Amino acid sequence: MASAQGHLADSADNADGEEVPPAFRQAVETLGDARLRPEMEIEPSRPPRRLAPFAHALEAAVVQDGEDLADGRLVLLHDPAGHDAWHGTFRLVTLVRAELEPEMAADPLLPEVCWSWLTGAFEARGVAYGEPSGTVTLAGSHYFGGLADRTPATQIEIRASWTPREGRDGVPDTAAHLTAWCELLCQIGGLPPANGTDAAVVTLPQRRGPERR
Repeated sequence: MASAQGHLADSADNADGEEVPPAFRQAVETLGDARLRPEMEIEPSRPPRRLAPFAHALEAAVVQDGEDLADGRLVLLHDPAGHDAWHGTFRLVTLVRAELEPEMAADPLLPEVCWSWLTGAFEARGVAYGEPSGTVTLAGSHYFGGLADRTPATQIEIRASWTPREGRDGVPDTAAHLTAWCELLCQIGGLPPANGTDAAVVTLPQRRGPERR
């Protein structure tokens, strides 16, 4: 695996131009220490402006042999005053998407399996987190008329958020959270776990992912 490039931490952002707190700046800089699989392509993106006083966003895709297998967005939020719903001063928010083969989409246990990949990625790495919440959505497309020659497609989408536990210095290990999140992307894209030894982990077959938007 390769470490994340330094440009991941190029901009710790604040919507009102306020001075960036040292804890948030350090949390953003720590993202660059993440160990990423070679299939990952990741770069900073414009963060949302109204979710928290400070935010930093990343976009990523799982690419193998020139084909996108999955993509997603991860946003690090920070409110120095704390947030009751977060039970902390930091929050991570994500959207992950991939296209499924029709037979896989028919599995009634698929949403539970995909959610377990997120929590399992944290637990496998000893990543401390709390207050997880989210949804797993399946959306199908069937084509008619002039598009009838297209194969029916189903996309899975995971929207989730969680609170990264802060260390003694008040800063969470964002590199560990980013590494775990990238492993979720790889699994939903059909790649085996990074260690390749966990027989209990269910993976989806490789498939064409969603087009980059």
